[in-house]
Amino acid sequence: MKQVKHWQDPVSIALGVWLVVSPWVLGFQDVMPAMWAAVGTGVVLGAVALGATLTPRAWEEWTEGALAIWLAVSPWVLGYAAVENAMVNAVLVAAAILVLALWVLVTDKDYLGGTMDRHAH
Repeated sequence: MKQVKHWQDPVSIALGVWLVVSPWVLGFQDVMPAMWAAVGTGVVLGAVALGATLTPRAWEEWTEGALAIWLAVSPWVLGYAAVENAMVNAVLVAAAILVLALWVLVTDKDYLGGTMDRHAH
């Protein structure tokens, strides 16, 4: 079995799964914009993070970052910011996704093009 390059990718998969089930766990399944934002983002995040786990590429981390930004603003864009448990879930999970994606982008020398190892001349 191939070793996982970034431990952050399986964690992102777990966050995707959480997003898919969170409307029912947290009780906002009847708020359609919040439910679909969580489920839709969770499915896409899970697929992208699975791809990053199997074949790591920088674009997958950038996509995860974009999904995090979307998820963070979705309560206001889609009008469910008043549903506190859905809004807090979206913002906190988005923050976690963004931190994980940026962590990989900043720490993987393959994604930085080796710029961390070069000295200024």
